[in-house]
Amino acid sequence: MSVYPYCVAAWLMLAGAYGIVRSRNMVHAVVCLSVCQSGTYVLLLAVGYQRGATAPVFGSTTTPNRNVVDPVVQAMTLTDVVVSATVTALLLALAIQVNKRQRTVDPNQLVALKG
Repeated sequence: MSVYPYCVAAWLMLAGAYGIVRSRNMVHAVVCLSVCQSGTYVLLLAVGYQRGATAPVFGSTTTPNRNVVDPVVQAMTLTDVVVSATVTALLLALAIQVNKRQRTVDPNQLVALKG
């Protein structure tokens, strides 16, 4: 296994985190969070990858001749995609509601939310 997928995953997470920190717009921050979460997809797929392995589909009672990939990692990646879509939708709905009530999506201008 090469180190490139791990480097890509780390770069995506760092780029997304940097975008969240430097964001002046709530929608931009949500998009940067999505980029950061895509790094977790790459990381999970890199962990579960096996060269020459087949899909874990068993149709007969005989054992397979070759290695198969771990289906738990695939299930975790699918769960990560679903959770990411849900979180993104929730945060975008929150940004819409803030824009309706405060007329801005700049976090620094939300003075009514300060205590």
